[in-house]
Amino acid sequence: MLKPTPRLFRFIWSVFILLASLGLSAGVSAAYERNQAVPVEKVEYGYVTSVRNITQTQLVEDRNQGWRTFGGALIGGVIGHQFGGGSGQDVATILGALIGGGIGHNAGGDYYQQLKLVELMIRYEDGREVMVIQDLDPGMIFNVDDEVRVVYLQGGVRVDLAM
Repeated sequence: MLKPTPRLFRFIWSVFILLASLGLSAGVSAAYERNQAVPVEKVEYGYVTSVRNITQTQLVEDRNQGWRTFGGALIGGVIGHQFGGGSGQDVATILGALIGGGIGHNAGGDYYQQLKLVELMIRYEDGREVMVIQDLDPGMIFNVDDEVRVVYLQGGVRVDLAM
């Protein structure tokens, strides 16, 4: 039977930290990044006729569920292997892996994210109206009668104050 040693505990802790850091690396990407040019399809100017701040709840799926399950099974198997001897040790290893995998699978999970959005009703210079919902930018606050620029990009639209 293997006796728990400080070296074994350091190894288990290192594996746990590695797997936990893999689970926290999910990031959010923008449509384009700094210093990147994107093609503009058209630009139109108009005036804001109404502004409404809204929130939207969005389900964010956990993309690292498999890694958590695997990590839990690995750690549970290592811990289970410390108990018993012979075939009893094999059973303890399997049970530890199953229990650890179940705990890892249930850890984390999906969560909800609250998005802050702004809904803008815009009247173009030719009288047409369009409604745009976009992320709320605290650095760009819209008011009724503000002149705005509506930039149509490939697959999206962005409204900002006309300069």
